[in-house]
Amino acid sequence: MIVLPAIDILDGKPVRLYQGDYGQSTCVADDSLVCAKNFEAANAPYLHIVDLNGAKEGNRVNEDLIYEIVKTCTIPVEVGGGIRTMSAIDSYIENGVSRVILGTSAIQNIGLLKDAVRKYGSKIAVGLDCKDGYVCTSGWLEKSKEYYLDFAKRMEEIGVQTLICTDISKDGTLQGPNFKMLEALKNHVSCNLIASGGVRDLSHIKKCKDLDLYGVIAGKAIYEKTLDLKEAIRIC
Repeated sequence: MIVLPAIDILDGKPVRLYQGDYGQSTCVADDSLVCAKNFEAANAPYLHIVDLNGAKEGNRVNEDLIYEIVKTCTIPVEVGGGIRTMSAIDSYIENGVSRVILGTSAIQNIGLLKDAVRKYGSKIAVGLDCKDGYVCTSGWLEKSKEYYLDFAKRMEEIGVQTLICTDISKDGTLQGPNFKMLEALKNHVSCNLIASGGVRDLSHIKKCKDLDLYGVIAGKAIYEKTLDLKEAIRIC
């Protein structure tokens, strides 16, 4: 299992949201690039970056900053937030992004998702962001009518290899991921699963590892120092 430190970018700054609420954002550092370099120095195997402005507005608002991070760091980067056209996917991958995360477009534009998977294969991941068991879109602001297990199965059938799984009610709370949801997904699909949201400490990392997940994302826990990133990477 890999640990992916998270950099969520809002108005050019690294922030953390609470339960996906843009009105409850906290700036966690002065410089996103410095954060990325610090994670690289800790030997993080992968970076998880979200353009929060992009997720809300439906386009790549912070792409220049993201390109700078990708070009400056030697570790692979996955990016999500506002990626809703093939040209946006092409641009990120052509500029060195290792994995592009589709969220809203995976529900609202299934043709785009199929085309992207056909063209880029494992470089395409899908964000499975849910609340009360139902998938959410548009920066987590809108709830769909699709149950998360049905959605995951549909993604698997399309050929999506990686799902990034977030229970929005857990995000930013440090109360732990939704392990029941993760276990149900593990038993339901064969996709690589990345747990996201709620990680507080090494006990949560170990529980994710015990579920034999592909990866786990940590953000707030690193910034608030309830999780030792180097130790988390070591035990994984």
